Amino acid sequence: MKVYSLSQKQTIPVSKDQAWEFFSSPRNLEAMTPPKMGFRIVSLPSEVLYEGEIIEYSVKVLPGIWIPWVSEIKALRKGESFVDDQISGPFKFWHHRHSFEETRGGTIVKDLIHYSVGFSIFGEVARALVVKNQLAKMFEHRRLVLEEKFGKVI
Repeated sequence: MKVYSLSQKQTIPVSKDQAWEFFSSPRNLEAMTPPKMGFRIVSLPSEVLYEGEIIEYSVKVLPGIWIPWVSEIKALRKGESFVDDQISGPFKFWHHRHSFEETRGGTIVKDLIHYSVGFSIFGEVARALVVKNQLAKMFEHRRLVLEEKFGKVI
């Protein structure tokens, strides 16, 4: 299994507590995901993340084709970081660490994702042609949403 990584960071002009409050609400994930991805929450036990929480989503992979995505919240350190691991879904493997670091003028929001598409050579082709671009678009959309909500760091 080939595992890829994706690292992103963005500074937003709010305190770490405010950033944590926003990111620890699973409902905000819907707003940060491009509408074309058709991301929607199917089952959500709590409005605030807790370690061990199981969240069910549905994502549109192709027009008219939806795939369930089930994540577990792990390694949650309140106000600092959390990990969401895919239990089942569109990836063979998905491990996403979110962390928050206070800095002058705001908070650095960091994402480190390790993922594998699976499906042998077909998955590698799909990753190169589609998945890689979708992940880039997802983070660009999120960047714009966060700038609109919180503003830019000057």
